[in-house]
Amino acid sequence: MTRALVIVDIQNDYFPGGAYPLVGPEAAAEAAARVLAAFRSSGAPVIHIQHVWDAPDAAFMRPGTRGVEINASVAPEADEPVVQKTEPNAFLGTDLAERLETLGAERIVVVGMMTSMCVDSTVRAAAERGLAVQLVHDACAAPDLEFGGVAVPGAQVHAAFIAALGDFAEVLASADF
Repeated sequence: MTRALVIVDIQNDYFPGGAYPLVGPEAAAEAAARVLAAFRSSGAPVIHIQHVWDAPDAAFMRPGTRGVEINASVAPEADEPVVQKTEPNAFLGTDLAERLETLGAERIVVVGMMTSMCVDSTVRAAAERGLAVQLVHDACAAPDLEFGGVAVPGAQVHAAFIAALGDFAEVLASADF
C-alpha cells in the first residue's frame, strides 16, 4: 500500500512577521522537514498544499505576497506537486483525491498548519474518504484563540484538536519517521 506525505499550508504568513503567526511554527516546521526528508529519501510521494485566499478582504495568504509562499523549510522540489486550495479542507475544490488515487495511495501522512482549521478539516475529510491517516502531532501548529472572553493558548488549542483527531487518524511523533 502506497503512503503519501501531505504537507498542509506550511506558509510564511504563519511564522513570526507573517500576517497570522501561530504558536511554535518554527518547531513544527522543523519536525515537518524531518518527515519530509524521510519521505524523500525513501522515494515516497509528497504533495504540498498551499492555501490561497484571493478575496479583497483577505487577512492573510493573499496572492502575490511573501506570506502565501510555502516556507523554505519544506519548500517543494521540482517533481513535487503543489495543490492550491481556497477552503480549509484540502480535498474540497481540488484534485488532491485524484492525485492520491493515481499514486495508489491508500494511506496518507499529514503535517501542517493550522491544527485547528486546515489540518483538522483535511484529516477528517481523508478519513471520510476511506484513507488511512497518520497525523504527525509535533509537525503541526495552532494559533492562540479566544471564545466568550476566554483566552485559549495555542498549545491547548493544538492539544485539544490532536486529541480529537485521534478518532480519525493514528497520531505519531516526527521521531517515528
